[in-house]
Amino acid sequence: MEYREFDRMVNEVRDERDLTPSITFPALMQKVYTWMAFAMIITGVTAYGVANSPSLLGMIYTNPVVLWGLIIAEFALVFGITGMINRLSLTTATLMFVAYSVINGAMLSSIFLVYTMNSIGQVFFITSATFGVMAFIGYTTKTDLTSMGKILFMALIGMIIATVVNIFVGSTGLQTVTSYLGVLIFVGLTAYDSQKIKHMLYEQEVADEGAQKLALIGALTLYLDFINLFLYLLRIMGSRRD
Repeated sequence: MEYREFDRMVNEVRDERDLTPSITFPALMQKVYTWMAFAMIITGVTAYGVANSPSLLGMIYTNPVVLWGLIIAEFALVFGITGMINRLSLTTATLMFVAYSVINGAMLSSIFLVYTMNSIGQVFFITSATFGVMAFIGYTTKTDLTSMGKILFMALIGMIIATVVNIFVGSTGLQTVTSYLGVLIFVGLTAYDSQKIKHMLYEQEVADEGAQKLALIGALTLYLDFINLFLYLLRIMGSRRD
């Protein structure tokens, strides 16, 4: 998964406490959040557009070939970006990120059919505030969150397994438990990943293609944290349509 690849890259960077940040560090951090915000906008616009197009909705959700093709494409793009980042050009990696944002938006279009617009907006605001606070904590804390990150990763694997099992079991209780667990996991991962991105970019002497690709990986990681946190909060707090 992308977190393991992220771990490997961060471990190659020395402890920031013994270093002075490079002059390119602020610009690279800005790129992380700019790319993330850009991807969020693409996803939101795509989701809303597809949700308001009966023909596109029908093509995606009534055609198993298209639906599974999009799911496979999502996994392929994420693993492709994180696993092959050193072999990809910055342009190719960016286009893959954009493509993933579009496909993810198409897959998320169903939330507009299940939940009311008002509750989607409220949960998005809550997610943004929670994400912002945890990202700030992760960026500013002097505590090493590495151990917490390993625990969260193991919890994430367990939650994924429980979610797959529940597809066949159909337990509402298990779904509720995984929803609350998902919120806790991605709240923690937001802080953990924010600290790791800071460490990863701390020493980059120049904002060359390699450094910018690291920033892109950071943007993708935080994007995934935000989207997952939003979806789990929506399952808990969202008001369903009648």
